[in-house]
Amino acid sequence: FPTSTYIRMWADTQRELDTMLQREREEFLQPEEDREKVMKMLATAYVQYLEIFRNLEAAHDHLIHQQKRAAVRQALDGVMGRILEIKKEMVALEKSECPYMDGILMELKRVPEDIEIPIPKYFIKENLRILQEREEYLHEILLNAGLLEQEPVTAMTLEEGIKVIQVAERARQGRARAAFMKRIYLEEKRQSQKEKQETGKSPDDAATCIQKVWRGYSQRKKTEKLREEEMIFLGMNSTGMINGTGSLPPDLEAMSYLQKANLLQGEVQKREDLSFRQELRKTEGPHIKETLQDQITQCFLECRHITGRFPDYPPEKTGGSKAIFIEKHPEQVAEELAAKKEAEEKEKNGKVQEKPKEKKPQKAGKQVVDLRWKMGPSNFLSMLEEGSSQYQVFWENRDNRSDFLQDHDPELIKGREREEVEEEIRVQVDEVMQEKLLEIKKAVDGEMGPQGKAKKGEKNSGEKKIHRKPRRGGHENQMMSLACRTIDSLYQELAEEGLIIRVKNVNLSDYIGYYDCLRSSLRRTGAQPLPSIPEVRQLVALYGILPLGSQTVHENAPLVKSLLLAGPAGVGKKMLVHAICTETGANLFSLTPSNLAGKYPGREGLMMMFHMILKVGKELQPSVVWIRDTEKMYCKGAAKRVEEMNFKRLAKLLPQFLKALKPKDRVLLVGTSNRPFDANLGPFCKAYQKIILVPKPDYLTRFGKYFNSSSWLFLLFRPPAYWLHYILQSGGALTKLVNLNCLAQVSDGFTQGHLVDVVHTVLTELRLLQMDRKPLRTAEFVTSLARHDPVYKEEEETFQ
Repeated sequence: FPTSTYIRMWADTQRELDTMLQREREEFLQPEEDREKVMKMLATAYVQYLEIFRNLEAAHDHLIHQQKRAAVRQALDGVMGRILEIKKEMVALEKSECPYMDGILMELKRVPEDIEIPIPKYFIKENLRILQEREEYLHEILLNAGLLEQEPVTAMTLEEGIKVIQVAERARQGRARAAFMKRIYLEEKRQSQKEKQETGKSPDDAATCIQKVWRGYSQRKKTEKLREEEMIFLGMNSTGMINGTGSLPPDLEAMSYLQKANLLQGEVQKREDLSFRQELRKTEGPHIKETLQDQITQCFLECRHITGRFPDYPPEKTGGSKAIFIEKHPEQVAEELAAKKEAEEKEKNGKVQEKPKEKKPQKAGKQVVDLRWKMGPSNFLSMLEEGSSQYQVFWENRDNRSDFLQDHDPELIKGREREEVEEEIRVQVDEVMQEKLLEIKKAVDGEMGPQGKAKKGEKNSGEKKIHRKPRRGGHENQMMSLACRTIDSLYQELAEEGLIIRVKNVNLSDYIGYYDCLRSSLRRTGAQPLPSIPEVRQLVALYGILPLGSQTVHENAPLVKSLLLAGPAGVGKKMLVHAICTETGANLFSLTPSNLAGKYPGREGLMMMFHMILKVGKELQPSVVWIRDTEKMYCKGAAKRVEEMNFKRLAKLLPQFLKALKPKDRVLLVGTSNRPFDANLGPFCKAYQKIILVPKPDYLTRFGKYFNSSSWLFLLFRPPAYWLHYILQSGGALTKLVNLNCLAQVSDGFTQGHLVDVVHTVLTELRLLQMDRKPLRTAEFVTSLARHDPVYKEEEETFQ
């Protein structure tokens, strides 16, 4: 689509956002007693904010104008944070991570796909070069350390070598003999044609015979194609059975062009920023400097006129001269100095009077508790309102028809650069005015500078300082050596020890699954079934991907430091961890029991390891710390081996690790567990703020047949389900001999890992070569599936 399409989309979305903000000011600020009404308001706002989020993300991804992208980015981050705040309120109200929302979707005429969480593409695009360099550096470290997995090369025995030579020689002899026999056959055929040349058919008869055969063949093909199109229209077949693919490839050429245009515009704007900054220093710098000096001098004179003395110059930590103009007026300074002087006089005379005690109000019956719901404070509404006001001032009435090249606006750059130039000049003026103030004080009031007075602390300067001796264990020495090391050396050590691993390139959308309306109806009755796969995708995106991808969202949104993915083996927990890292460009630290065996022994070693991970993770954020089989840290029995004991020590250090994470640190702790019920549930659940249960695929996900559109004008369409997706992805071709419905029924109780293993077992390299002559059959997959054990109902109930 052209750029004007996304400019109009931005304008329409901004109007919808203004409407939402007005509605929030009217509805959410009033206390409400009816919980169902509150839940309806929150769910409606949640769905509408998601639609705004989706449109803003599309506009931000396709716009080339860098200043417009910055304005859209501010609104995009604000909407992401507001969605997380509303989700927190919904969870607190319903006491469930997956509330019932089918009724709201029906009222708003939306389908379940409309509440999917989109992943902003700028998480990766804006840091693409840094991520590529880091990936190359990690690859080089692992290659030098010999930790890269290489295909094993087996040496050929003498008998195998002789057999290969014999096969090649016999094949050569067979080809030579076949060529010789072909020449003899053609010679005999030529002789026989000469003899029958006079008695053959006429040219008209031969042409009629050829036409008959060709017309029959052509009509059979057309009939077969019409039959397949009718089956697709009725929903009894899929397009993947005809062309072998389930979807069309993306327009890679357009994507690469857009990416190059964004990079070019960014480089041009950076050069313009530097040129404008230098121009402002030359043209407006002297005037700004003179104005600041006059204002500061006038403020000092007013303070002396009111208080009788010059004030102290604010230090740079508090903002320097900024604090003079922003925080306090001369009258406020006078009041503070008078109160301070009065307090000092009272202390000297010992006449400090105690404040009269306030009388406690008498208890008049039981205290009334307000049980009405009230929306909590938001950190993003002010950001959204500021972005909306900036849009109305700069972009709403701008004529974009003449801006064909989507070039930057010089006036906006000058306004931003002017603030930075003023800040640079202010620092220089502060240094000059501070010295000038000391000279004036010395000349007028007779006061001395800091060098002329003896400080209170200098009286005891001759006393000896007591230094604490380090402990014998040498733990402080290890921490001191760790503080002196560079990030590159720490990163290299962690990679060589196998604690930093390479991230598999999988996206969250690759975790296939569809909504199950039966689970939603059960929630309506008050039951709490396992979440469906789309709900798992939503929770992983909300608690894992969105905060890690945006610094603004992570600092201001409800903070989630730890996340637990629990479910049977093979349901895709590892894939979700790698998807979080892929979507955000995060480093992946792997703390599995096998990984920690023989490394960093003892409590001091583990503490040093956590310090290294924390230092590298904060410096190279975002980062994900993955603890696999995390239930073993909290197992009820005593550890039998040294490795198990060392792994259980992690449980005592995890609270300290999580406490060290601040809102500015984009570091997430993710645990995965196949058997969470084996752990001591008290400390186990306390360590993880959010727990997500990952289910096995249901029938709809395995087969994937349903109406994908709310409009009857659209054709019936079946998205790729597990069996279809994995078979086509592995190079297989589907025919009528493969009954997907039968496979979906038979594979009930099996996990995604089982299905992938079955497809890989059947579709070997040799079997793919035989595909044209020997099509796939349902029995091949059923035979391989029978060798696996399903997840039984008893095990599934233990997770609930």
